[in-house]
Amino acid sequence: MTPAEIAPKDRLIVALDLPSVDAAEAMIARLGDSVTFYKIGYRLAYAGGLPLVARLADKGKKVFLDLKLHDIGNTVAQGVESITRLGATFLTVHAYPQTMKGAVEGRGSSSLKILAVTVLTSYNDDDLHAAGFRLGVSELVEARAQQAQVLGIDGLVSSPEEVGALRKIVGHQMSLVTPGIRPAGSASGDQKRIMTPGRAITAGADYLVVGRPVVEAADPKAIADVIQAEIAQALGA
Repeated sequence: MTPAEIAPKDRLIVALDLPSVDAAEAMIARLGDSVTFYKIGYRLAYAGGLPLVARLADKGKKVFLDLKLHDIGNTVAQGVESITRLGATFLTVHAYPQTMKGAVEGRGSSSLKILAVTVLTSYNDDDLHAAGFRLGVSELVEARAQQAQVLGIDGLVSSPEEVGALRKIVGHQMSLVTPGIRPAGSASGDQKRIMTPGRAITAGADYLVVGRPVVEAADPKAIADVIQAEIAQALGA
């Protein structure tokens, strides 16, 4: 899907980083028609949230399953093959070559799209060096993007700071999914590389992942509507 084919409303992905399925379903009900795309990550998935993927899909919603898989290639392939049956739109894996290759193999001919996580948005150059990486954030993101493109990965997850450089590398052949989005006035939390929704879309992001600013708001629907309006304005829609 090219950027022009993505409906503006589908570009906001609300992260259901909540402690239970009941809490997630209550949030989904509060958001109503304002949100069409949800992210289910570790916290909710391991609290019984995987069956929610199918329930959301049955209601016409899209689901980004953010499990960040990373293991030997065969194990990843088998895991992804199982995940194809859930009905998710996106699945994340870490951008290591063997992991990405296994994920593409496991995805097979299904409609599941594999996203590779380049460098976590809570990392900066110092964090990478402390972990033993020789490259800094921007260099490692670009190297992994090039590998992902060769291996047939469908999209990349990176901070908004790297979106412009990534778009030059991958063109419009891969989707760019961007966490670290904070509406103006929001706290940055544990994110170190952040940007407002409008700026991220202008920089070249296809999808924006927003969690705490929405789900912790007194009026989540109002915040989601504000973000949707900012996205539409940035697109000129």
